[in-house]
Amino acid sequence: MQAEFDAFTELIENSRSIVIFTGAGISTESGIPDFRSPGGLWEKNRPIDFSEFLGSEEARRESWRRKFAMESVLSKAKPNKGHMAISSLYDKGKIGAVITQNIDGLHQASGIRDEDVIEVHGNTTYAKCLDCGSRMELVEVQKIFSEDETLPICGRCGGIIKTATISFGQAMPEEEMRRASAAALTCDLLLAIGSSLVVYPAADIPLMAKQGGAGLVILNREPTPLDGHADLVLNREIGETLAAVTKL
Repeated sequence: MQAEFDAFTELIENSRSIVIFTGAGISTESGIPDFRSPGGLWEKNRPIDFSEFLGSEEARRESWRRKFAMESVLSKAKPNKGHMAISSLYDKGKIGAVITQNIDGLHQASGIRDEDVIEVHGNTTYAKCLDCGSRMELVEVQKIFSEDETLPICGRCGGIIKTATISFGQAMPEEEMRRASAAALTCDLLLAIGSSLVVYPAADIPLMAKQGGAGLVILNREPTPLDGHADLVLNREIGETLAAVTKL
């Protein structure tokens, strides 16, 4: 175990352009449930497909019910040791981009500039119009919805309002995926942290970095399908491992 830790430290120290790729595992230590794991929320509540959201007012109401039921958990979540360790590497100029599958905004809350966080699955801390893209704050949506579950509509164009996340069946955001691919192809080390690496096309990104000549480290509590491609795999606790390697 010490040899793994020393190898991890050396890879980080010798790298000049690191890209971070994070999944749900880094945020569970902040109290945010892993939706996909056995016993998680998606096992208890079937995910609402994007086409269903568009086609059914009741599906949209159920989506907002679930969102606001979870809001007390999400709104209280704070960056943990793992987020802060990544932020410390960012402050030292080691990290060029953070690519995340998470929708919680905790990387930004840890001090990483919004323009350097690439959210390939969107962000649940605000909403936007599906037609014109206008942003709507959740407090405004909740005020509207609390009155007899009235569905919010865009004040600019009358379009459907949805959390700024990517749902099942919804197209991946083209610009974010382009930026993520570019970052992966220009880094010299990619750290895949807290991701099961089974959700595609996002899970292609670490492999893309490896094929482009970068080193690949996977830090996750459980094995992943890409472990055989990695230069180093650490099945360890995320927060304490990152805190130790960055000496926080």
